[in-house]
Amino acid sequence: MDTAARRATLADAAEIFGLIHQNRDQLVPRSMGNIAENIDRFRVVESGGRIVGCAAYQIHPEIGDALAATVEIQSVAVDVGCRTRGIGRRLVESVIGSVRDFAPREVLVLTFAPEFFGKLGFVEIPKTKVMHKLYTGCINCTKHANPFTCPEIAMTRALG
Repeated sequence: MDTAARRATLADAAEIFGLIHQNRDQLVPRSMGNIAENIDRFRVVESGGRIVGCAAYQIHPEIGDALAATVEIQSVAVDVGCRTRGIGRRLVESVIGSVRDFAPREVLVLTFAPEFFGKLGFVEIPKTKVMHKLYTGCINCTKHANPFTCPEIAMTRALG
């Protein structure tokens, strides 16, 4: 199995959609239109000619301080039959490598898998430290009525 992560193309959008849908209990849903609009921010891993993993990023600007923008890693999904093979790790590291040129101070995740991200150097933080994310993303979530009652855990990793 080739586990090298690569940039996604528009031809990958349908498979990315399917993979995110397969993991809908753990991820915020994304429409085909949203995936296509943001395809340049996705990384994928292929095996046997099909997409078995994906991850993306979103930049959250900080009002009044463009240099303090936060990069959020989103939509990390690995096909159920391909887990524990390092694909998730490869995807997260690929996304981080992609955003290093922007020189963010840190990357952020909101996750139901804190153990996985903890192994990658992420540490838990209070959700109140990521109000910009809660305002721009979580406020529109259809899964939970309130971002502070959502069971997702906020975590960051410094990039220095």
